[in-house]
Amino acid sequence: MATVRLSFSPAPVHVRTARLVGVAVARRAGVREDLLDEVRLAIGEACTRAVALHRQYGLADPVLVEMSDAGVYAVRVVDRAPIEAGIGLAALDADQLANESLNEDDLTTGVGFALLAGFVEDLQVRPVEDGIGTEVRMVWPVNR
Repeated sequence: MATVRLSFSPAPVHVRTARLVGVAVARRAGVREDLLDEVRLAIGEACTRAVALHRQYGLADPVLVEMSDAGVYAVRVVDRAPIEAGIGLAALDADQLANESLNEDDLTTGVGFALLAGFVEDLQVRPVEDGIGTEVRMVWPVNR
């Protein structure tokens, strides 16, 4: 089992790096080739959402991306934005995210969640354990 951790300052330029690293780790973990575009898009969307929230709230804290291959390929993207920045985050799953109705204030998070729900079958969004921030967890099967 390998875990790769990447943290970066909340600047859009770093999202591309996170996508590239994420796809390289996914390929090495054994994610099917036909899923790699979804992996790339999902990681990019989750990181873009985190960067946008950090910039919206003036946060200099780094965005954290963690990738592991313990039986499945799991990616966690963690932001440090206030919980109220999310759309009623009480551990949403992909079905709830796909059906979420959004208002104008939810565009940063809501549209990102809707896109993620389209890319990832196993998607979880929940508050970070210490109560400051949101964790987006995405999982793909691996072939070994």
